[in-house]
Amino acid sequence: MTHLSASAPPSDEPAARPAGEGFDRLPRRLGVWSAAAVLVGSTIGSGIFRVPGAVAARVGTVGAVTLLWTVGAIVALVGALTIAELAGLFPRSGGIYVFIREGFGPLPAFLFGWTELLVIRPSAIGAIAVLFAEYSVRLFHLADGWTRPIAAGAVILVAAANIRSVRWGAVVQNASTAAKSLALLGLAAVGFLFGSGAGGALSQPVHWSPLSWAGFGLALVSVMWAYDGWADLTFIAGEVKDPDRTLPRALLGGVAAVVLIYLAVNAVYLYLLPMAVMTSSKLVAADTAQRIFGDVGESVVSAMVILSAFGALNGSMMTGPRIFYAMAEDGLFFRPIAAVHAKYRTPYAAILLATALGVGYISVRTFEELADSFILGIWPFYALAVAAVYVLRRRTELHRPYRTWGYPVTPLVFLLASVAMLVNAAVQDPKPAAIGVGLIALGIPVFYLWKRPGRTA
Repeated sequence: MTHLSASAPPSDEPAARPAGEGFDRLPRRLGVWSAAAVLVGSTIGSGIFRVPGAVAARVGTVGAVTLLWTVGAIVALVGALTIAELAGLFPRSGGIYVFIREGFGPLPAFLFGWTELLVIRPSAIGAIAVLFAEYSVRLFHLADGWTRPIAAGAVILVAAANIRSVRWGAVVQNASTAAKSLALLGLAAVGFLFGSGAGGALSQPVHWSPLSWAGFGLALVSVMWAYDGWADLTFIAGEVKDPDRTLPRALLGGVAAVVLIYLAVNAVYLYLLPMAVMTSSKLVAADTAQRIFGDVGESVVSAMVILSAFGALNGSMMTGPRIFYAMAEDGLFFRPIAAVHAKYRTPYAAILLATALGVGYISVRTFEELADSFILGIWPFYALAVAAVYVLRRRTELHRPYRTWGYPVTPLVFLLASVAMLVNAAVQDPKPAAIGVGLIALGIPVFYLWKRPGRTA
């Protein structure tokens, strides 16, 4: 392989891009299947195994559960439809960071990167790794003291693979995504073919009203945790081949695949389990598998969770560090974090930073704390990125290989759903929301200190 100098764009970079895009120093090596696998693999992690029980407990009726997962699917789809336009406009490493910067300027973009650094990325990596370790301990009957070391080891392992080559990361992602997607669809198919729905929730009259609409709003936060990952592909857009065509196809196809899998799995949960069992279940997938496979059901689900979590962890490590890399390229973070490995052509410094943060969070925080921090930290910036499509439509000189279907209604649906969900979460559980707002606001003086005259990175 020919090694390129740090100052020259790689040979597989397009010869020219529209003004404002610039060049990435990372070579474009990911095709449409690998790109879609990043999205699907990053999305399908822990949520589908543990969220449905919590959702059922908060809304209490079959109809409300069905409505919630459908609403979540619609929000994810309209988000992907909108983000696909921005990804086609700016196929650069950093994704959401780039879209916010182009739409609203460097301060909001810096605040996203700041929140990613302190909250979002280490929380995501830590939460997924802890779940992977918890189920590894359970499956192999290890002592609880092994949980944190196993979680840290998993983070270091996927970091090493992604430093070695984006192709190595893609191979892991493709294999794990295919395996867990087939496993979940297989669970749904086997449940309908061989399970008995006589006592399941679907055998009873369907009521559509939730126990409370406030609970419905909180449950939607949990559902969107399960669907989260639909925008992760954009973080690695600078390494996608033929991005004008590949990114919109991978975004829309990947989200559609996740929606299909989630709706199928939730349907089999409701088919096999009574609502009373779902509302009290901490691991609804294990209860479902027990109905199908008997006593070995828990082991089956534990293996599925381990596989799913490892793929999601790899996806998070592939995508998140590119935000730190893009910030450093822009001069909004320490310049050495933009270093590209001379041999492997990967942003190794940014990956090492994400690894250190993830391992640090694993050492001091629980899964629940990590998950709550993640969802409340990232959704305000998802909304800001989607809102950028309205601002950027005024820039008629930009080449748009893809235009959002249903514009301007499609992004508006996403924005209204996001604002309603975040406001409801802040009202119902104000402490985490206040902490999140405080951390974001803390980045404002940091930004101005960073940009002060005479400062050198």
